Amino acid sequence: MVNFVQVLRDHFVDRLGKGAGLRQHAITVDEAGTIMNFWVPKHKKAPEEKKHAVVLVHGFAGDGMMTWGFQVGALAKHGYDVYVPDLVHFGGSTSPSPDRSVGFQARGIAAGLRELGVVEQCTVVGFSYGGLVAFEMAAVYPGLVRSVVVSGAAMSYTAAMNDALLARFGVASIRELMLPETLAGVTRLLTTAFYKKPWLPRRLAKDFLKVVECSFDPRGHRKHISFKRPEYF
Repeated sequence: MVNFVQVLRDHFVDRLGKGAGLRQHAITVDEAGTIMNFWVPKHKKAPEEKKHAVVLVHGFAGDGMMTWGFQVGALAKHGYDVYVPDLVHFGGSTSPSPDRSVGFQARGIAAGLRELGVVEQCTVVGFSYGGLVAFEMAAVYPGLVRSVVVSGAAMSYTAAMNDALLARFGVASIRELMLPETLAGVTRLLTTAFYKKPWLPRRLAKDFLKVVECSFDPRGHRKHISFKRPEYF
């Protein structure tokens, strides 16, 4: 039976990236063998031809282009060089390293951007978990990051915030909330992600659940990812 969410991910979203003039490029970002997948401008440019770089960092329930597919075209059209990474253990990014920290994600993106020739004054846009990574990049790499735009995240995720969130949704851990294993869990996740929860047919909810289980994180690495980041501000 056709999984409509998988088809959407593999074909429609892919077309959005290519339609914006982007291509996929895998980069080894550390000595451990961590590989990060980036969507990058299709054509290499001389330094004098490069435009202001915008880096779009996704959240927990998806990958780069699944999250930002509808934004990349508009940004490219308005004259920006757009870069969309898949965070490690999301999409096409993998690593043998046991490190699951926000700092690890930030270091990987920064290393990938350097390899791509982005060395200063970019704008990092982060959604949800990606917002924590964006703040970390700004703190650790002030020469690289000129500005940060964040939605659905706080500068520091405290224990009190965590307890309040778990109590609100009646779950035992943040991983139970962010990694649904049931249709009820999918509904709960969408409730946290949208101001007004979208209507999702049961068939599409089941397809989404299968994609989360089988495609986004088949080896279960995300269960060990940390939401904590050091205090810099």
